[in-house]
Order: sequence, then structure tokens, then C-alpha cells
Amino acid sequence: MNVLLVDDEPLELEQLEYLIHPLFPFWTLYKASDSCQATAISQKVKIHLAFLDINLPGKSGLELGEELRQHNQDIEIIIVTAYQNFHYAKQSIRLGVVDYMTKPVIQSELNDILSKYRNKMPQSKYSHVIHDALTIIHEKYAEKLALADLAAEVHINPTYLSRRFHDEVGVSFSEYLMQYRIQISKKYLLSHPDWSISTVSEKSGFNSQHYFCTIFRKSTSQTPKEYREKEK
Repeated sequence: MNVLLVDDEPLELEQLEYLIHPLFPFWTLYKASDSCQATAISQKVKIHLAFLDINLPGKSGLELGEELRQHNQDIEIIIVTAYQNFHYAKQSIRLGVVDYMTKPVIQSELNDILSKYRNKMPQSKYSHVIHDALTIIHEKYAEKLALADLAAEVHINPTYLSRRFHDEVGVSFSEYLMQYRIQISKKYLLSHPDWSISTVSEKSGFNSQHYFCTIFRKSTSQTPKEYREKEK
């Protein structure tokens, strides 16, 4: 799914990306700091979901939302703003916006919204089996989780699950699980600076610190320690 994040504050863009990516590592996130950049992106790729800050330079987020919807009636729009303003809320309703988030964005609220939009959009809707499989991965990534175990939990044959997973998600079960664990480890490295690399490895679902460091470096071109130092 293609998701557009629009905010003129770089830190806000990074925060949204930081919150979304670990949950849905194979969604494609596009970032823009104003309406011109956002429009240019939307003309090149079909955007399914857009997070728009109201207070943008040039066109407001609401004006941008109207423009995006004129070119793509299927786009879903979430307004994000630091202002609790009834006038903005009324304009949002007229635009067809059903979610209106106030900064700072809360992780639990964002999770609920993303889950709802993922399930309501035909372009991104997984089958019931794959949806259940992904939910289990997101809940049990820190445990020892094999394809056979996952297949047993969703009550289908492992071979069938493997093929279905790759067809719908676009990558294999093992690749998705590994990348999801890497994204979780990135979050832990930054949110728990007191944790050792060994602890981060274990909490993220890796049973070997050496293997974790090898995979992390292959994925990011940095060691976990280098990533923590660079991003903090």
C-alpha cells in the first residue's frame, strides 16, 4: 500500500514514519513537506492513504486533500493537526475525512486507525487467513515462530500458507518475519538506550546476538551500535 505523509516539520514526518514502519514494514511511505511535493508524488504513484497536516506552507492540508481527491476519488485522508478547531473539523467532514488526529500522535490511536484503513481498502485488504497470520506475527514476533506453527494457528496446510503468504504480501513468511523483527529492533535500540545489544536482540525475537548483528548490518549497512549512535 502507498501511504503519503505530508508535514512541513521534518521531526513530525520522521515520527510518523517511525510509528508506522515497524507495524507495516512493506508499506511504501512517501514523505512531502508541502503541497507541491505531495501533488508531484501523487501524480507519479497511486496513493491509497494520506496523512495531511493542516498547517502547511502554501495550500493548507484541507485544500491539498480536496486536490488529491479530485484526481483520486479512492484516496483515504487523515487530517493531523496541532489545533483542536471546530472550523477545521467541519471542513474535514465536508471533505469526507473521517479521522482527525491531534498532535502529538499517540501510538495506540494510530494503530487503531491504520488497522481500520488497512481492512477497509480493497487495494490493501488481505484474505482472512493472511490477515490472521500477520496479526499473529505482530503479536508473537519475539517468540520462536516457525511456518508450521503459524499454519497450525490459522488452521491450514503449511505449504498452502507459504504460497498464499507470498502471493498476497509479496515476500516469503521468513523474509517478512525477519524484516519485521529488524524494524522492531530499531525501535528498541532508540527507545531503550539502557538495553544491551544482547537484550535488544532477544526482545526482537533473535535467538543469537551474532546472527542478529549480521542480519541487522545486511539490512541497514550499519551495526546495531552504529545505528543507535547515529539516530539518537
